[in-house]
Amino acid sequence: MTRASLDKQPHEVASMFDDVAERYDLTNDVISLGQARQWRKAVAAAVDARPAQKVLDLAAGTATSSQPFARAGAYVVPCDFSLGMLRVGKQRHPWMPFTAGDATKLPFKDDTFDAVTISFGLRNVQDTDAALREMLRVTRPGGRVVICEFSEPTWEPFRKVYVEYLMRALPPVARTVCSNPDAYVYLAESIRSWPNQPELAARLTGAGWTKVAYRNLTGGVVALHRGFKQS
Repeated sequence: MTRASLDKQPHEVASMFDDVAERYDLTNDVISLGQARQWRKAVAAAVDARPAQKVLDLAAGTATSSQPFARAGAYVVPCDFSLGMLRVGKQRHPWMPFTAGDATKLPFKDDTFDAVTISFGLRNVQDTDAALREMLRVTRPGGRVVICEFSEPTWEPFRKVYVEYLMRALPPVARTVCSNPDAYVYLAESIRSWPNQPELAARLTGAGWTKVAYRNLTGGVVALHRGFKQS
């Protein structure tokens, strides 16, 4: 798979991430020009995990994104549909309860988690709205969702430069650190075709989340969306 489409086949996307699992975290740091670590800090602050809370980290990959929640004392379940990512993660963090799962058919009971979060993974799900509904189902009443995803830069001149970087510069940069640079061609195109901030907020509301809000990071390159399950 090298061309982006919102009609994604899960096995193709999972296979793509299997191929890049070993160096995925390094590649992300390089292509985001170091911003990925700051984005993870923003997600951790928005989730605000507390001791004894249960947090579901979807599209967790190797569980780098899960570590802040674990350090806060929460019980964290890293979940991903890429077995390659899970294997690498389990080698690095053998104590964590890695779980294989599709975001549109989560293997958890209703009202299980205090918080559900997904970073840079929602746009790779075949059915976005089904995933948002599943996140709502497994969240306890009063619980929250935090979504961190690439979005649309708010300043028009920068937006043009950003799109140019995505389509022309990102794949060659990825080639220097990644064994499967074609995967990053797909990722670049999936970012370009993804809904903007208000559109994603509307889809959260449509899935049943309440008090939906978002804020931009890095000038809108990334947006943090948050919502709550009605008590």
